[in-house]
Amino acid sequence: MVESPSALDRALSVLRSGGCVVHATETCYGLACDLSNPDAVARMFRVKKRPEGQPVSALFPSVNEAKRYVEWNDRAEKLAEEYLPGPLTLILPRKENIQCPIFVTPPQKLKAVSFQLSASIGVRVSSHAWAQTLVTRFGRPISTTSANVHGEPSPYGVEEIVKQYEHCTEKPDLIVESGPLPFRKPSRIIDCTGTSDIQRRP
Repeated sequence: MVESPSALDRALSVLRSGGCVVHATETCYGLACDLSNPDAVARMFRVKKRPEGQPVSALFPSVNEAKRYVEWNDRAEKLAEEYLPGPLTLILPRKENIQCPIFVTPPQKLKAVSFQLSASIGVRVSSHAWAQTLVTRFGRPISTTSANVHGEPSPYGVEEIVKQYEHCTEKPDLIVESGPLPFRKPSRIIDCTGTSDIQRRP
């Protein structure tokens, strides 16, 4: 589905129903789901074939919104002022009493149990207009992880995505096409919880 107002409405509907949406970001194409829905997070991990021990980051519409969920600090503020919105992920401690849960790893075996929430959250604020509009209109944090099947290259075009998922049992529920994206390095990840910088793929 080509990027358009109707595609945005469709993407929002898919996210609200617990599905996964592929959309463009300021780096490569990303895979989004509702991070407050444990079933949606579990599905996203299955679709991407992502190992359960590898958490995903959370996309927020703004730094101020992210501050509702994490314990902000001076280092994060300095980095955010210089680089956000943009391809930077800041890892920060989760607030104990956040209003909306964020599941950055899949719930265990989809059982109805009390899930242990992660102690930290990877915060993203995208500089890509469509991604920014999507998360703003959705009203809750969404996942921000590259749309490739785990172990495959990050995709910069829809043809790559279709090819990677061609033989997969589970596929994204919607792909929003924004044309080929210029190659850019993955988001830089900086741990602001007190440990050293971390470099890895989003």
